Amino acid sequence: MGFFDEQLPKEKVFRDPIHHYIVVDNQIILDLINTPEFQRLRRVKQLGTSALIFHGAEHSRFGHSLGVYEITRRMCNHFQRNYPSQDAGDGLWNDRERPVALCAALLHDLGHGPFSHTFEHIFHTDHETITQRLITSPETNINQILRRVSPDFPAQVASVIDHTYANPQVVQMISSQIDADRMDYLQRDAFYTGTNYGKFDLDRVLKVMRPVQNGIAFEIAGMHAVEDYILSRLQMYLQVYFHPVSRSLEVILAHQLKRAKWLYQHPNDYQPEFLPQLLMPFFNGRFSLEDYLTLDDGVLTTYFTHWRHASDDILADLADRFLNRRPFKSVLYDEAAAARLPKLRDLITTAGFNADYYTATNSSYKLPYDVYNPQAQTPQSQIELVQPNGELVELSQVSTLVASVAGKEAGDMRFFFPKEMLEQHQDIEIFQPIYDEFQSYLHNNHLI
Repeated sequence: MGFFDEQLPKEKVFRDPIHHYIVVDNQIILDLINTPEFQRLRRVKQLGTSALIFHGAEHSRFGHSLGVYEITRRMCNHFQRNYPSQDAGDGLWNDRERPVALCAALLHDLGHGPFSHTFEHIFHTDHETITQRLITSPETNINQILRRVSPDFPAQVASVIDHTYANPQVVQMISSQIDADRMDYLQRDAFYTGTNYGKFDLDRVLKVMRPVQNGIAFEIAGMHAVEDYILSRLQMYLQVYFHPVSRSLEVILAHQLKRAKWLYQHPNDYQPEFLPQLLMPFFNGRFSLEDYLTLDDGVLTTYFTHWRHASDDILADLADRFLNRRPFKSVLYDEAAAARLPKLRDLITTAGFNADYYTATNSSYKLPYDVYNPQAQTPQSQIELVQPNGELVELSQVSTLVASVAGKEAGDMRFFFPKEMLEQHQDIEIFQPIYDEFQSYLHNNHLI
């Protein structure tokens, strides 16, 4: 039985604050949503530590995944209505691609773990690789449902996630410089953080989108809607995703996981009263898909709550700082000022902090728009506009606005340290000269 044979007699809807209604009209999609692997995404926050800065940002990867599916469904409907393929190789839309596009859209974030990017950094996991394993492993409910379409269908869906699927139109729907994934998370994250930066005219962008021979392009009449999307994305990165306090809390999160892992690997120092059974496969570097699926934000938060009372002072303090939102402070620095970082770390150590766990550097940069460079390690597909005569032109060639930001990284480098280094401690005057010397290197939130 194939995908098109399992249409629901009556469509079902999910109410959604971004798309109003998310429409499900196929049993395969509904069954995928109801799997334990997909339901786990309800327990993984979309924005991780950002919820500690933007208190409304409690939304989950479950809602985002539904949103990406809905945008992709609308793309398929638009393409089939307005650009249906008449002959093989004409570059138009073949609606037989709809099943793989919708399933890849729905499942694209399936492998995200708790506090995803921080967790990946500490335990050397990769959410895209795990997503593909969850789709292709015969042991998962996801795989068993996908195989109802055809035996090779799970591998096809996984190849979209891997960017190797034969049809570039389907790949670019899910992953390109203007795709369903980005269009949903910008709108969704803007809504839940209470910011306006990520809002753009989604309906207009979808309306001017069209399939072409080697992917997806946009009618030139919709250029300004595409420009708005590019700038919205830039602003969201600078104002929300790169927020210095969010990055500070990611540092604390990473350092407490690093400390817990170190303690586990040094049993003479480890306190067994809080043995984190569900994390031990990751401490050992040998975990199964089942081990991975047991983890979510709540599991880790429970361990953090235990660690607040650990005998190890560093682990207990870092857990307390994270749970009770006591972020590190940070200052901006450049390459010239970087030479002074070892001196600052020495002062922090002298003040009684372990610099390995109480300092960090973090560089966060994003290209607002990446002009295609075939020599790049992972070259981006460029955004192309369709001119009235049918010829394609690359966006930055006709948009002075996009040309002004194309290829230019936006972001900063920061040095993180305990807030105590900035305070006046009249009751511990022995440390005051250290604090004073430390502060002499800082001016207007910059390292000088």
